[in-house]
Amino acid sequence: MMNSSLYIGLMSGTSLDGVDGVLADFADGAIRTLEAAFVPFPAALRAELMALQANGANEIEREAIAANGLARAYAECVAMLKDQAPGPVAAVAVHGQTVRHRPELGFTRQTNNPALLAELAGIDVIADFRSRDIAAGGQGAPLVPAFHAAAFGTPGTTRVVVNIGGIGNISVLHADGRVTGYDTGPGNVLLDGWIGRHQGKEYDADGAWGASGNVAPDLLATLLEEPYFHQPAPKSTGRDLFHMEWLDARLAGLTELAAQDVQATLTALTAESIARAILDEQVKVDAVYVCGGGAYNGTLLRMLAGALGGSIPVESTAALGIASNRVEALAFAWLGYRFTRRQPGNMPAVTGAQGPRILGALYPA
Repeated sequence: MMNSSLYIGLMSGTSLDGVDGVLADFADGAIRTLEAAFVPFPAALRAELMALQANGANEIEREAIAANGLARAYAECVAMLKDQAPGPVAAVAVHGQTVRHRPELGFTRQTNNPALLAELAGIDVIADFRSRDIAAGGQGAPLVPAFHAAAFGTPGTTRVVVNIGGIGNISVLHADGRVTGYDTGPGNVLLDGWIGRHQGKEYDADGAWGASGNVAPDLLATLLEEPYFHQPAPKSTGRDLFHMEWLDARLAGLTELAAQDVQATLTALTAESIARAILDEQVKVDAVYVCGGGAYNGTLLRMLAGALGGSIPVESTAALGIASNRVEALAFAWLGYRFTRRQPGNMPAVTGAQGPRILGALYPA
């Protein structure tokens, strides 16, 4: 592997909208984003990746074909970033697309074809970041707290970094240097699914549709009864639990609710579950910084600030110098950088693993 400080990080998350990529420079221990790119998924690929989230016929073949399509989307993003690099790129670090996450059964599955990506990109590829943590008894998620600590931690200040993708997770960066965190529950996954069903849109832009409705207290209380919210950390979740069938089961008999009221209530569910996770830490939080697609939902951010009591500032990670839509891809670029230096990428206090582990597997160009 070449001696270069330039890495490309790729992330396609549970929102299934496409590939976020960053070109990062880690020279002299700094964390810098040089360029960013986004490649939307073709409609057919997105539909197939969505279908693979649930059991279905001929899954092995369908997943393999989808993985090839995914690798081509990744390669397109890599080409865009590689062309803008000021020098040779050491490696591409790619998360893959999660289709199953069952740490309680000892596995997680990120669809990907890193060998094909290495062939198409002509760059070393580092993939499969989660399985080693699970092999060590951990949840395999969230993996971003270690990066959040490196990028956003400040001694003497307690910050919470909230990633709101399809699933929400928190990283609590304690003033004394400790880091805690876990998946809080649904982020955008139910919001996207509900507006897709009723308005044919992929997401609720700025939370406008949610803002047009009223939160239904009884429904919110029912949703918050989900045992996952009361399970102690370490814990992680995904579409295996929080999906539209989960929501439909809890809406049964509530036909009088307007669709926009359900959207408002789902927005409140995301805000409330995140706020409760933060408050359960029982520490004085100086500020909350949000990244991921949820950072662009103004209604959600206002609800989150309100659920936190209104006294804790809630801002985008852009206030700390990294745009909210770049954080996760940058995190995996950083994990790739750690891999090449044989440095651990997990945080056992977060995932529950038996100890620090080097995360990833190499596919040479």
